[in-house]
Amino acid sequence: MARESRGLRQSLVQLGCLACCALSLMGGAALAQTDAIAPPVSATTAAGRAKIGLVLSGGGARGLAHVGVLKVLERERIPVDVIAGTSMGSIIGGLYASGMTAQDLERELLRVVWSHVFAGRVDRQLLSQRRKEEDFEFSAAVELGMRDGEIRLPQSTLSSRGLEILLRRFTMPVRHIQKFDQLPTPFRAVATDMESGAQVVLADGDLALAMRSSMSVPAVFSPTEVHERLLGDGGLVNNLPVDVARSMGAQRLIAVNVGTPLSNRASLSSLVGLTGQMINILTEQNVQRSLATLWNEDVLITPQLQNLGSGDFERTKEFIAAGEAAAEALIPQLRALALNAEDYAAWHLARVQAKLPSPKIQSIEFAGTTLTHPARFQAQLESAPGQQFDTERAERDARFLASSGDYERVDYHVEERPGGDALLFTMDDKYWGPNYFRVGLDLSTDFDGESAFNLRISHNRHWLTPTGTEWRNQVSIGQTPRVFSEIYQPLSFKIGHSNDWFLSAWAEAERRNFTLYNNNSDIAAARLQRQSGTVGFDIGQPWSSLGEVRLGVVHQTWRNVAKLLTVDLVDPRLDTTWQETGLRLRAVVDQLDFANFPQRGYRVQFDAIGGKQSGGPVQSADFQRAELQATMAKSWGAHTLNLNFRGLIARQPEESAQGPYTLGGFQQLSGYQSGQLIGDTLVFGRATYYLRLRDNPVLTRGFFVGGSLELGNAWMRTDKLSVADLRTAASAFIGADTGLGPLYLGLGYAPKGGTLLYLFIGRP
Repeated sequence: MARESRGLRQSLVQLGCLACCALSLMGGAALAQTDAIAPPVSATTAAGRAKIGLVLSGGGARGLAHVGVLKVLERERIPVDVIAGTSMGSIIGGLYASGMTAQDLERELLRVVWSHVFAGRVDRQLLSQRRKEEDFEFSAAVELGMRDGEIRLPQSTLSSRGLEILLRRFTMPVRHIQKFDQLPTPFRAVATDMESGAQVVLADGDLALAMRSSMSVPAVFSPTEVHERLLGDGGLVNNLPVDVARSMGAQRLIAVNVGTPLSNRASLSSLVGLTGQMINILTEQNVQRSLATLWNEDVLITPQLQNLGSGDFERTKEFIAAGEAAAEALIPQLRALALNAEDYAAWHLARVQAKLPSPKIQSIEFAGTTLTHPARFQAQLESAPGQQFDTERAERDARFLASSGDYERVDYHVEERPGGDALLFTMDDKYWGPNYFRVGLDLSTDFDGESAFNLRISHNRHWLTPTGTEWRNQVSIGQTPRVFSEIYQPLSFKIGHSNDWFLSAWAEAERRNFTLYNNNSDIAAARLQRQSGTVGFDIGQPWSSLGEVRLGVVHQTWRNVAKLLTVDLVDPRLDTTWQETGLRLRAVVDQLDFANFPQRGYRVQFDAIGGKQSGGPVQSADFQRAELQATMAKSWGAHTLNLNFRGLIARQPEESAQGPYTLGGFQQLSGYQSGQLIGDTLVFGRATYYLRLRDNPVLTRGFFVGGSLELGNAWMRTDKLSVADLRTAASAFIGADTGLGPLYLGLGYAPKGGTLLYLFIGRP
């Protein structure tokens, strides 16, 4: 999601709020209740002047405008004595209350890559090879779960993991402060109790968690649990918390309202437009109630953000400038609250926090999860007891734990303990786990009468045992029926210098149709069906997040059955059962950023197998096969070059029915029929260029347009391999990385083949 659609983010924020905003309309008096508001404090400062309160509203990315307002307040020497904020207003307000200056906030927020902060997944390069293989075969966009016998859906559409890590990093200097009145500036964050509908004012606890709780937009970010209460976005009940600032003793308020204005009629012609308007109306009602309580002496700042939406986080600089311009327009009113240079310097000095020494970690602990046993991974973390705490190490460890795919959120913080500081990782199990289902779809046609359909379903059951046993199943229904099952057992003892080895037992059954062509032409000679069953047992080791290696024993039984034959084709390999047993080595290194339309990284897979084969006229004979596949992608802005290579050598009895190993089809020598070129030796190379378009439609990662140049051939024997026999092909396409897999509409051409038009969903 390197360039995730800002329109998609904004729509998700709006759609996610609809249900709970409707509750705020229907809840009546219940929603007017307020819990956990601290008792009022003194209304004057130590210097005897009136206390100034800053009230910051929610509004998604529009809340970044608060930083511009803070810049003007600092420049004009206007002190802020207490802060109350909701949603994004709580984040900006909480960070300012922690001691950050407006310049600090501007500098840090301009550095943030927001597409990474709100990415719905861990960077693919950081995943274990098991998770990468799942990603290669099934899109992660459609994932269901089962728990306690019921099918469950995810509670959120975007991950808050990146936001939590960001907040944790920014609040480390005040990690020891539990009561928000003891912050450099007293602070309150407003959230909503999702069970009772009551307003919850957070006045103590974990500052980062309080800010995150206030911005728990339902259906967009998962709710948080604080003091056994399920907390959602505070904007549902009090988007401009004027009353909260008053309860903190503020006598003069500076209120900043960045709420989304109502749309005009032209924007109400779609379901999304009408839904957004309903949300804006409902939210505006509680904002108007707050505005009605402002006094004449208070200052209301309303930045002009007409063309800036709640999902436009990448436009941070524009938001800050808009907030700054709105505050500057009210400087005459604001200057009535200003201090002289000496008094302001004293106020500013009082906000400066003594820099805490980096804590020394005495222990690593895990909390929150009830389904998994993360302590098993402690030896693989960078952080270790006895080290000085390092924020970057802790963040990498949090991402490593999240890469298992078991947790909805992973957070960390340092806790003071009698025996020394503890680094505590808190993980929330996925609400829809530990049984996970993914759905894939293969649809293809060449507009010449050849079409195919496969519905693919995967099931993963994680943590069958405390050691991390997994059960993986896959089923395909359609043209190529297939059933696959694997038990994966991590080992709990060391082998050599490593303690992360595993055992794998797996089985597969498949029925596949394929066509044989006369002399590699496009004239069909036979239509065959291959029925096969395979069992295997492997021992292997993950190479951290690089990949893995496996060594195992494989036994396969197969049979080719004639479905359609020409009269002159007689083959003794037909209707004969064949078997082979061999020792297999597989090594994979995968560092692609995306499985489909990768923009950077590489992937290399090597398979070698050797053993005994029997069937038909062959009683028993040796065989060896080796195959290498490699992909590398590099991008320059929106432009990507993807290089692919495949080479295979099979030395086996000439009568063997194993295989066939083929080329032909889209981007596998485009312009040739699928499987038209066949042999026991195969060489293929492809250079693909694609441009990522600016449009990012809903449910896709993006649109791409590009083309490929291809070179390769297949030979029946290795000694027949010749550079002069290599065939060329090319393709042009438009595509999209959808929630069900890659979508292509392409045109292929081969000088010795033909011209074919392709349309399909699935991997070429």
